[in-house]
Amino acid sequence: MKKLAFIFILALAGVATTQAQEIADNALGLRLGDSDGFGAEISYQRAVGANNNRLEFDLGWRDSRYYDAVRLAALYQWVWNIDGGFNWYAGAGGGLGSYDIDNDHPHYDGDDSELFAFVAGDIGIEYNFDIPLILSLDFRPEIGFDDYSDDVDLDIALGIRYQF
Repeated sequence: MKKLAFIFILALAGVATTQAQEIADNALGLRLGDSDGFGAEISYQRAVGANNNRLEFDLGWRDSRYYDAVRLAALYQWVWNIDGGFNWYAGAGGGLGSYDIDNDHPHYDGDDSELFAFVAGDIGIEYNFDIPLILSLDFRPEIGFDDYSDDVDLDIALGIRYQF
C-alpha cells in the first residue's frame, strides 16, 4: 500500500510539474513601467511553437514633463521554467512610435513631433498563479534611431495579465 501511495504521489507531482512548465496560449493585460517618464502599455502575448516560446505585442504611451509618446513594440520571447509557477524569459524585438515635444521644453527647436524606431531586448521573471493570472517583472533595454531616443533607454516594468 505504501508503494502504491508513493507511486501515486510521484505521478501527481510529475503531472503538476509538467502543467506548470506550459505557458498559456494567450495573455492580455497591462505593463506599467518607467523609461524617460511613466508609461503604461496594453500587452498581448501569444504562444508559438511547442517549446514555450511566445510573441508579445505592446501598445503604450509615455508621459513626461516635456513630451508625450505613443509606441508599438513587438518581441519574440523564449520562456524557461525555474520551479513550479516561476518562469524566466528573454527576448528580442523592436518597434515604432511617435512623440510630441511640449513648447516649454528647454531645448525646443520648433520641431515638435516625429516618428521613431527602436530595437529592444527583454529579460524578466514571472509567476503563473493557479488562477488565470500572471505577474511579471522585466527589464527592457532599447536603442532608438532618431532625435527622441538616439541612445540606450532602460525600461523596467511590472506586468499583470489575464491568461486564456
